Amino acid sequence: MSSIQKAFKVTFILTHNQQVLINKTIGCARYVYNRFLALRQELYTTEQKTLNYNACSQQLTLLKKEIEWLNVVDKFALQNSLKNLEIAYKNFFTDLKKSKNKKGVGFPKFKNKHGCKQSYKTNLCLR
Repeated sequence: MSSIQKAFKVTFILTHNQQVLINKTIGCARYVYNRFLALRQELYTTEQKTLNYNACSQQLTLLKKEIEWLNVVDKFALQNSLKNLEIAYKNFFTDLKKSKNKKGVGFPKFKNKHGCKQSYKTNLCLR
């Protein structure tokens, strides 16, 4: 039995406050991704250890107590940026094992504000 998939193209007309909140969320998700990428690199360089998603998530909770502007945005976006980082690491190491001497998935890179797609994932449902 085949399933039918539907797609809808939707255009949102946002208020100024909604645009500001989306931009803040994108910036915070990028900040969390970059901070934990740097932390994982530093930990590996100094102690040859790594952090997994759960350890990063616990540290994110502590970080949100220190940096209050992280509490303004969608918490799911911040958690999903950690999941994206975990997926990037897994893809890199899986590809490294599979293809010796071939160009494939590179090591996770820092995200910047310019020159790439500005986006974030969330778990919220629109009703």
